[in-house]
Amino acid sequence: MNEGALSELLVLDLSRVLAGPWVGQTLADLGAEVIKVERPVSGDDTRSWGPPFLKDLNGEPTSESAYFACANRNKKSLTVDITRPEGQDVIRRLAERADILIENFKVDGLKQYGLDYASLRKINPRLIYCSITGFGQTGPYASRAGYDFLIQAMGGLMSITGQKDTEPGAGPQKVGVALTDILTGLYSTVGILAALSHRQRSGEGQWLDMALLDVQIASLANQASNYLVGGESPTRMGNAHPNIVPYQDFPTRDGYMVIAVGNDAQFSRLCLAAGHPDIATDPRYRTNKDRVQNRKELISQMNAFTVTRSTQEWISDLETVGVPCGPINNLEQVFADPHVKARQIHQQLEHPSMGTVSSVASPIRLSETPVQYRMAPPLLGEHTHEVLCDLLGMSEQEVSALQQAGVV
Repeated sequence: MNEGALSELLVLDLSRVLAGPWVGQTLADLGAEVIKVERPVSGDDTRSWGPPFLKDLNGEPTSESAYFACANRNKKSLTVDITRPEGQDVIRRLAERADILIENFKVDGLKQYGLDYASLRKINPRLIYCSITGFGQTGPYASRAGYDFLIQAMGGLMSITGQKDTEPGAGPQKVGVALTDILTGLYSTVGILAALSHRQRSGEGQWLDMALLDVQIASLANQASNYLVGGESPTRMGNAHPNIVPYQDFPTRDGYMVIAVGNDAQFSRLCLAAGHPDIATDPRYRTNKDRVQNRKELISQMNAFTVTRSTQEWISDLETVGVPCGPINNLEQVFADPHVKARQIHQQLEHPSMGTVSSVASPIRLSETPVQYRMAPPLLGEHTHEVLCDLLGMSEQEVSALQQAGVV
């Protein structure tokens, strides 16, 4: 039985790729019934974004990509051609019952089908309608298509990511995952939950205008604040931190590690554990402000002594005295880590034709209404018959007619 925190909610997920589906999956993980609306035949673009592809019971690759699987568990798949009047009618009938609708079409992309917020609000004033675009519903760039990579560039993230200009390999660098999409999905989820709270008081839904560019700039956090207060654009610093020293990677005898000193007391303990207590009392390094101003000299001294021990030796020595540090793991090492295993981050979901599908657990841990892993990412159109018959009350004849006409 679904007893999730949001189990009373019905969500229509008309989005594709990552930002929108991430919203749908987050709501589904929290218990909402999420119906993923896809195009017949092809479905969400990311179903074919591979390799790698999921494997069937015989160990052979299927047509279902790992990319699609990362953002679509706990959902039901309904195929509908929304360019057809009959398909539009199906969406309207579902929207009349729904609490939330998620879409990431271009600005006014659904207006031509009568599925925009203004149209659906007339039949369901309680509907919370979340639109996700690259640049928002207003402004000179509103009509442009927006992709994570492009937004990382335009939103400033790439200007502060990568090696600094004086080092080999210098140049702007994107983050290794589509972080702007993920953050937009999370901000959108927060906005939806706020709209639900407002609806509980007022009885009215509302429209969320979510833009990847807005989210990217907002997520620059201290770097954006540094610019607004200091008046200088931050630059790329590799793995170093603009406001804290030492807070970066360091070479060891057998590789690299990260040391993340957050205060002066930790720095003093670091120097003592390293066998160099004099560094902590050096006037150039006593406070974080001093260390930021004399960053180059300090990092040079630290590099000279960090290479004298192995990564594991440093971790053991520094953890003993409460200095934050850790290895730089690849993903194989991440999922083999005993703490990660203890937190059950790797989940195995039952799948109707593939046995089990691996999934990364939700990081949301609720004591009374925990996340439930009810369904693996759905096959294309897997739940079309169920949704049309059970939720909309269509007869077998009606569903058959829609199928024969290619509407569903």
